[in-house]
Amino acid sequence: MTTTFSALLVSATLFAGTAASAQTVLLKNATVIDGNGRKPLPHTDILIQADTIAAVGPHLSAPGATVTDLNGKTVMPALISVHTHVGTLRGTTTNAVNYTRENILRQLQQYAGYGVLHVLAMGTDRPMLFESGLRDSSANGLLPGARLHSAGYGFGVPNAAPPVDFGMDLVNRPATAADVAPAMDKVAQVHPDVVKLWVDDFGGRFKKMEPAVYKTVITEAHRHGLRAASHLYYAADAQQLADAGMDIIAHSIRDRDIDDQLLQTLKKKGIVYVPTLSLDEYAYIYTRQPEWLHDEFFKRSLEPGVYEMITSPEYRQQLQRNPGFDKNKAAFETALRNLYKIYKAGILVALGTDSGATPVRAQGFSEHLELELMVQAGLTPLEAISAGTRNAARVLKLPNTGTIAPGQVADLLVLADNPEKDIKNTRHIVTVYKAGKPVRP
Repeated sequence: MTTTFSALLVSATLFAGTAASAQTVLLKNATVIDGNGRKPLPHTDILIQADTIAAVGPHLSAPGATVTDLNGKTVMPALISVHTHVGTLRGTTTNAVNYTRENILRQLQQYAGYGVLHVLAMGTDRPMLFESGLRDSSANGLLPGARLHSAGYGFGVPNAAPPVDFGMDLVNRPATAADVAPAMDKVAQVHPDVVKLWVDDFGGRFKKMEPAVYKTVITEAHRHGLRAASHLYYAADAQQLADAGMDIIAHSIRDRDIDDQLLQTLKKKGIVYVPTLSLDEYAYIYTRQPEWLHDEFFKRSLEPGVYEMITSPEYRQQLQRNPGFDKNKAAFETALRNLYKIYKAGILVALGTDSGATPVRAQGFSEHLELELMVQAGLTPLEAISAGTRNAARVLKLPNTGTIAPGQVADLLVLADNPEKDIKNTRHIVTVYKAGKPVRP
């Protein structure tokens, strides 16, 4: 018997000697995927006291507990997405006017229904979120839906990336390195989880951020005790940003296969890699019918009007005629190869999707598609699940979240089928537990 498993049994025995309250839930006979990458535990019970997992093991008992038999079902930790955008999307539009309390809460509840219980909005938030206390109430679990974390107001380039039209009018756009410090002082006042910066030319459309500016953004973020997460595309930019002290790569490297020098830099410096593979597949996939196009799990995740848009002949032709179509498809394949190399090099990979940034990046579904694409890249289903649970929790610095073990917050997905056998089984959600309480799937 392993030390870890012995500890679980000791915890179960200790708890069995106390009276269970009405808030005690006992899930029986499940196959448990704990989020640590270990083989699933068959016929395993999970004891939940209030919002916390009290014990995990076989044959647990708790007098007075609410008991649910999950024989034939699988339980895994809820998902965490560390690259999303919340509030600016509504229908087929993405802009600032959509950013309302009602829209934010609606989208957070959608994420929760898809089993995504923490999301990090990457740099496009607005004052209302902080001034109203909405961010803090959500992050602390006081509101329905996924808990919202924020990168505050990101850093871009004047008259360039990121595009102002997509609700990014409040992004800081320092013209020189000297302009960075006062802007960062203001960003730090809202206590973001990370600071986002955009270093990309968007396929040659925009001037990229100058190295002197992004180096200062990173330095100033660190001065405030904040980590820097960069939107990027090119391997050369990734190397320079890593040398400058960047903490998180927020998108895949897509222009070429990653080389050993960059791999060694990322590993040595402990830089996190968030591949957002689904973003790259969405850029070309609707020129044909993906196998999930008519799946209700997918269709329910879309904003009104988006399904009609992506299935129209006009949209298909628009994608096919895009001068960047071949480049987009090649970028996706490169992203898959780079993810595999990065993961095998021992660099921390965490789930993120850029969902909510545009209408085609469906909130909730994208996170499950991302797991499938990670497996397509060469990760095992259990490795992909760990990227979307334990690893993502580490990025958000949530020590009691992301795995199934005593003392962890009871954020759980109950699935009809085992995703170790087929990663697409994460989409067969029976129940979502947020802090020990079921929410509507």
